[in-house]
Amino acid sequence: MIDEIRRLTDIYQEWLSEKTILREVDEWVEITTPFLDRHNDHMQMYAKALNGGFILTDDGYTIEDLEMSGCKLNTPKRRDLLQTTLNGFGVRLNESELQVTATSQNFARQKHKLLQAMLAVDDLFYLARSFTTSLFYEDVVDWLELSQIRYVDNVKFTGKTGYDHHYDFVIPHSNTQPDRVLLSISDPNRSNASKSVFAWEDTREARTREARAYAILNDSATSVSPDVLDAFRNYGVHPVPWSDRESVREELAA
Repeated sequence: MIDEIRRLTDIYQEWLSEKTILREVDEWVEITTPFLDRHNDHMQMYAKALNGGFILTDDGYTIEDLEMSGCKLNTPKRRDLLQTTLNGFGVRLNESELQVTATSQNFARQKHKLLQAMLAVDDLFYLARSFTTSLFYEDVVDWLELSQIRYVDNVKFTGKTGYDHHYDFVIPHSNTQPDRVLLSISDPNRSNASKSVFAWEDTREARTREARAYAILNDSATSVSPDVLDAFRNYGVHPVPWSDRESVREELAA
C-alpha cells in the first residue's frame, strides 16, 4: 500500500511541476501555479534575485482583490486579523504586497509559505463575512467618533409589548434635536428591515420623550434594495446607506 501511495505522490509532484508556468517579466519571473483563488483564477507570484538570494511577492494582488470585492482591511480589527494570518506563515506585509525572502536552499519552502498565505488571505473574504456585523459596527463607531457625534452605545429599551429591544447607539437630545436612536445593519434585507421596524414601532409608542430613528445600512458590497428603503421610510425610520452617511452627519452631531 505504501508503495502505491508513494507512486501516486510522485505523480502528483510531477503534475504540480507540469502545471507551474514560468514567464519572464523584466527583471522578475512570473510563477503561475495550479492553485485556484475564489474566482477560480490560477494564483500567481513573482520572484527575482536579491542580495544573493530571492524575493517572492504576490505584487499586491491578494489584498487589492479583497478590497475591490468590498472586504476592506482598513480598521484595527481587520488589520490585526490580517497580520495574525500572515504571522502564521512567516510572511510579511509591505504596503499591500505579501512577501518572503528565500535562499537557494529554502526556496521551495518559502514559495510554499507565500502560496499558503495568499490562499489564507484570500479566504478572509469568506471569514470576514461571518464577522460582518461586528466589523460594520466598528466602522460606524469609527465614523461617529471621527465626526465628533456623541453617543451612548448598546442601549436597551422596553417596548409596549414588554419585549426588550436593543439599539446600537443613542444620541441624547439637544436644544435643536430630539433623542436619536441608531441601528447599524450590516445585511439590509427585508427580514432585517422588518425586525428593525417592529422594534422601533414597539419602543416608540412606549417612550414619553420624542425620538427619531435612523438605520445605517451597509451598502459597501451591494446597493440596498428600494423595497428595503421604502420599508423603513413607511414606518418613520430614516434609512441611511453607508455611502451616504455624510448627509446626516450635521443633524446627528447637533
